[in-house]
Amino acid sequence: MTKGLAFAYAGLTALPALMHLALAAGAPLGRLTVGGRFPGRLPPLWRVLALVQMALLGLMAGTVLARAGIGPELLTLLFWPTLALTLLSLAVNAASPSRPERLLWTPVLLLMAAAVLGVAFL
Repeated sequence: MTKGLAFAYAGLTALPALMHLALAAGAPLGRLTVGGRFPGRLPPLWRVLALVQMALLGLMAGTVLARAGIGPELLTLLFWPTLALTLLSLAVNAASPSRPERLLWTPVLLLMAAAVLGVAFL
């Protein structure tokens, strides 16, 4: 069961990771991130930060997979920070001043949080 939850987490993580890739490439999706501060394209520095966020999401997915026995065991050292960051992201997105950001990412992060908690405690 934990492997299935870990795969669910990794699959769900692909959604914001792909959005961050699109943001870095200049897609006008700024209303879906950072509280909607930039309604169109992100400024250059924020586009670079979107790539950093994409890489972080990939690391988080790898960490949850490793905790479930899939992938390098060394990544399991980052599992609890990954769980905390997922829960923090859920809280921040649920409180976002950007309605589109809240409506899109809160359900995704709620599912990610359920999956990572399942991997942690099942």
